[in-house]
Amino acid sequence: MKNINKFLILFIAGLFIASCDEKLDINTDPNYPANINASLALTSAEATLAAVAGGEFTNLGGFYAQYYTQSPSASQFENIDSYNLNTAYANTPWTQLYSGVLTDLKYVTDKSAESGDTATALMAEVLRGYTYQLLVDLFGDVPYAEALQEGNITPSVTPGEEIYADVISRIDAAIAAYEADPTESEAKLQDVIFESDMDKWVQFANTLKLRMYIRMSYTSQANPTAALALVTEGNLLTEDAKFGLFNESADKRNPFYETFLSQTGLGDVNHIASNTIHDFYVENNDPRLEAAFRASNTGTYTSIQQGTGNTFNNTAISYARPNIGPTTPVYFITASESYFLQAEALIRYSGGTGAKEKYDAGIAASFATYTADFGLTGAVATDFTNAGGAYEYQAGANVETTVRQVIIQKWAALASVNNIEAYIEATRTKFPEVVEEGSEDYAIGNRIPSAISILPGTTIPSILFYPDSEVNRNPNITQRSSITENVWWDQKPE
Repeated sequence: MKNINKFLILFIAGLFIASCDEKLDINTDPNYPANINASLALTSAEATLAAVAGGEFTNLGGFYAQYYTQSPSASQFENIDSYNLNTAYANTPWTQLYSGVLTDLKYVTDKSAESGDTATALMAEVLRGYTYQLLVDLFGDVPYAEALQEGNITPSVTPGEEIYADVISRIDAAIAAYEADPTESEAKLQDVIFESDMDKWVQFANTLKLRMYIRMSYTSQANPTAALALVTEGNLLTEDAKFGLFNESADKRNPFYETFLSQTGLGDVNHIASNTIHDFYVENNDPRLEAAFRASNTGTYTSIQQGTGNTFNNTAISYARPNIGPTTPVYFITASESYFLQAEALIRYSGGTGAKEKYDAGIAASFATYTADFGLTGAVATDFTNAGGAYEYQAGANVETTVRQVIIQKWAALASVNNIEAYIEATRTKFPEVVEEGSEDYAIGNRIPSAISILPGTTIPSILFYPDSEVNRNPNITQRSSITENVWWDQKPE
């Protein structure tokens, strides 16, 4: 965690310095500007969000989605692999999201309102909504209505369903305000995600809303009309929303690489491929195996069963390891996810009409992302989606059977791309299913309980403990009793 803090401090400081005027007074310390404008605060929020989502939560999601497992001869993350997280686990990411991201975004919103900059205000609202959606999806009810209020250091939690509804409402209001008065963003290139291209930001906003509507699909708050309206309008992401302002320099590299893989962090000794995703790729002759992972020291892509590292004596270098490098972007929402969300909406709410086209587009977009940013070569998505292909779309006997195809492909598309989203979606849909060891069929996509699980049967975590740092100082937050409690949208019958 110290490495994550170091990364944040130095990386964001670097952003500030790079943005300063070259003609600064020599008596002014550029590392500590007296005032920052909304554009710098926006950059800071984007960088911190990328550091959390692309660092600690990429690590967590990698184990929980069963892309990675703890390597032999190492034990740094056995607590995650065994589902034995303690109440101190989330202290740092929670603080970074509230005191860093959300505080910066509040500043951006306030300053943008003062200047009438509806474009930057929309960016801030989308990122704010994204951050709260992530908090709710991982922690359930969190401080919201009373959060970030001056003088209130003990905010009560707001129910997750209320947060979702308000986030969507605020994004709608920000889009309406921008469309009524479409200003040019003052952020310009200081927006690292889309360089202030507002057409893309509106698409990001709409795709985030669609993600949230689909997340509610098993609840009474499901809104088929709103979800289908977004799909019908079609103004959704067709390219990845990502943060890619990394370089080869120490402390300015991808946060997962910087903290978990580089030799200045924990070293490349802990993460190896799990049979769960490895065998899915292998059984389907899927070349994405060699994009999501790096080869072993002998040039092979070897994996082990989830949680069985203690039964081997070799080291991580003997196995396939995460293919996340120093300049790999952090992905917020991919084009692939956008298409898969649309496919699911059409299956659930429109009888499946048009779903095949979106499903095929999702797989094609996944191949494109792995080609652009992970070194995949010579792969042709249509070889898999055409008639007779391993991933040919098939209308199932019922909605859930058909949706399963989409979720399995989403899971296959997110390995080393957006691990935490894969875990959250598996929690929502129960796909890939968690089955008893020995009954798994990796070719169709199954998970098994980790061999070192502390939980009974096929139970796996579905929520995080609130961080000690918050519970101990805030009497309005009560620690939950178990990480098997459900987030509010987690209502699919099991």
